[in-house]
Amino acid sequence: MCLIAFDHRPGSACPLRLVANRDEFHARPAAPLGAWNDAPEIVGGRDLEAGGTWLAVHRRGRFAAVTNVREPRLQVPPGAPSRGALVREALECDDLPAWLDRLAGEAARHYAGFNLLVGDGETLWHLHRGLDDIRLRHVPPGLHGLSNASLDTPWPKLIAARQGLAASLQHGRWPEEALAVLGDTRPADDDRLPETGVGLELERQLSPPFIAGEDYGTRASTWLTWQADGRIEIGERRFGPQGVRLGESVVEL
Repeated sequence: MCLIAFDHRPGSACPLRLVANRDEFHARPAAPLGAWNDAPEIVGGRDLEAGGTWLAVHRRGRFAAVTNVREPRLQVPPGAPSRGALVREALECDDLPAWLDRLAGEAARHYAGFNLLVGDGETLWHLHRGLDDIRLRHVPPGLHGLSNASLDTPWPKLIAARQGLAASLQHGRWPEEALAVLGDTRPADDDRLPETGVGLELERQLSPPFIAGEDYGTRASTWLTWQADGRIEIGERRFGPQGVRLGESVVEL
């Protein structure tokens, strides 16, 4: 995942509503949203190269998603495991708070930079592994966004996605209005671009919510609705090079 906007309302009729875009090289093989053959309790898309995923849910009532941290100065350990494996571990571990505490210690340093978002229907955790530190926190109730920095870092596309989600909920057009904002291909103005060390031209290319590229771009848009009675709906729209729409899947748990 490279962009997530979500409304976290514990104790409400709908504790979590979320939309997200996954950006990746189009040549990297992936399976569409669905139950995994080797772990049918997990429902999500799947990276067929490393075996992990960017976002998935577990039928017992758990959600997890991961984004990369864009920080060229961060040294990746030799043989670092895939960050997509963290999502599966978060979904399947028996003691989630204890697992997160271990990861927030030295274990997170084995990976390249990442953000991990994990929820169980009541509590939502965010773990950031960045250049200088590792931080684990409970996410406070409200509207939030996550991209390739840390939680609520005000990049233009994060602000747009968060505003689109808010408008979608306010106007009663969930999830269509939020997904429409995630489909915006317009780059941000240069004076609003972050400086992450990748150069101006690449910052421009990566700045819109939806990246319509030939080799690299937005591969999937996902939405998730988690209701207080435990019902979860997760949907995925898939895209090819230049943003050509390939298909859509919806699963209800």
